[in-house]
Amino acid sequence: MLIDACNIRKVFNGRKDKQETVAISDLSLGIERNEFVAIVGPSGCGKSTFLLMVAGLEKPSAGTLTIEGLPIKGPGVHRSIVFQEYLLFPWRTVEGNIEFGPRMRKVSKDDCRAGSRDLIELMGLKGFEDCYPHELSGGMRQRVAIARALANKPEVLLMDEPFGALDALTRESMQLELQNIWLKTRCTVLFVTHSISEAVFLADRVVVMSKRPGIIKEEILIDLERPRTREMHTTKEFRDYEAHLEGIVWEEVN
Repeated sequence: MLIDACNIRKVFNGRKDKQETVAISDLSLGIERNEFVAIVGPSGCGKSTFLLMVAGLEKPSAGTLTIEGLPIKGPGVHRSIVFQEYLLFPWRTVEGNIEFGPRMRKVSKDDCRAGSRDLIELMGLKGFEDCYPHELSGGMRQRVAIARALANKPEVLLMDEPFGALDALTRESMQLELQNIWLKTRCTVLFVTHSISEAVFLADRVVVMSKRPGIIKEEILIDLERPRTREMHTTKEFRDYEAHLEGIVWEEVN
């Protein structure tokens, strides 16, 4: 396993009354190299919290969390994260945002420029290199955010509801683009979403978490051929996966 979580527990302490909130109770999950794993579950079940722990931005209260057999003690250049909010530097152009990470790692200017141009081409941003974030649509800003995350050539791409703020048509378009990017880069993706349809469309495996305190309720392998297309949403196989996952999630919601 590339990522191995064993008996993870996460407890938050209240600021005023110091009452403990158990976000994650006893979570064990293994993620293989090059796998695309989606996590779904009720709001507040610990999906994003677990993602932040893999990113090294939160620490488990108990249990072990490793990558390539080594404990995750903090953020690392081989793990990049994309949030629902675009979080781009407003004073930097598209090219400047994408080049930021490599420049911080002292990558040469020529290599930074070559890498950003490749990603601009990959993300369909050609012609917008010198634009600032406020000059772009929501979908294009998220493309820049994904390109910036990929600029460090991460082994693991962590995505927390990355398309949640987009309209329905742009969201479908971004799902197709993300699939194409993953097929080309083959990095490991851990993807948090509230959309069961999105999870089925994108993932090799969908992990369902229980209501808080979160545990793994079920894991479903998605045996659909790739590349997946929009038309696949209407097939019996796709709808069967959706119905099964919706049933599990609604059990927890109710």
